[in-house]
Amino acid sequence: MKTNTLKTPEVDIVYDVEGPLPTADGRPPLFMIGQPMDASGFGTLASYFPDRTVVTYDPRGLGRSTRKDGRVDNAPTVQATDVHAVIEALGVGPVEMFASSGGAVTALALVAAYPNDVTTLVAHGAGMAAFIAMTSWRGEFTDEYFAQPAPDPARFGMPAEDDGSRGDPLLSDRSSAVTSYRPDIVKLTAAPTRIVIAVGEESLGTFTGRTAVAIAELLGQQATVFPSHHGGFMGGEFGYAGQPEAFARRLREVLDT
Repeated sequence: MKTNTLKTPEVDIVYDVEGPLPTADGRPPLFMIGQPMDASGFGTLASYFPDRTVVTYDPRGLGRSTRKDGRVDNAPTVQATDVHAVIEALGVGPVEMFASSGGAVTALALVAAYPNDVTTLVAHGAGMAAFIAMTSWRGEFTDEYFAQPAPDPARFGMPAEDDGSRGDPLLSDRSSAVTSYRPDIVKLTAAPTRIVIAVGEESLGTFTGRTAVAIAELLGQQATVFPSHHGGFMGGEFGYAGQPEAFARRLREVLDT
C-alpha cells in the first residue's frame, strides 16, 4: 500500500492506494469513501478485492487528514471537492466508487458537481434528514414509546458518563450539514454516472434505510439490497461486525453488471 498526502490551502488530505496505477486490469480504480469514518473502516472490505486497485482516504479533519481552514463542519459539497482533488491526483481518469453513510452523501454531491469523475457509484446507506417527512418514525408517539428505557451506551461502544464534550463528528452538530443535505436530482439524473442506491437488508426499517429507499425512488429506481446492516461491509473494525464476505460478493456483482 502506498500512502500519499495531497496538500491544499485548506487541508492536507491523506489517501491510500492498494495496487498499481494505471490499474493492472484496465478498469477504473475502486474508490471507497465514508463519513465520518476514515480509511481505517474499509480494511476488511478492500481485502476481498485483491484483483482491483483500491483507493481510500481520510475526509478532512478526520483520521490523518489535517484541516487548515479553522472549521469543524463537514459540508458534503466541500468534501466532494476534496474527493475530486484526490481523483485528479490519481491521474488515471474516472473511478468506480463505493460510498457508505455520510460518504454516500458526499458521493452524491460529487457526481452532481463533477459528473465525469465516477463511472459507477454504489451509494450505501445515505442518511439525509431532508427526507424526514418520508422516512421518520412510523406511527404515533405514544406514552409507551416514551416510557421505554434509554439504551445502554456500552452497547454502542460509548461511555456511560457525559464528559461535557460536544465535538463528536457523528453525534454532534458537526454532522448536521451531512444529514440536512438535499441531493440535486436533476443533475444526478443528467450525469453519465451509473448510480446504484444501496441499503442493508437489516437496515430497511431504520433511518438510513428509509432515506436510501426514498432517494432511489426520486432517481427512478429501487434500492439495491445488500447483506447485513449499515456497516455490513466491516469485519469488526469498530466492534460491530457485518457480513463482509457476502457484502463484498454483492458489491462485486453490482460493479460487474
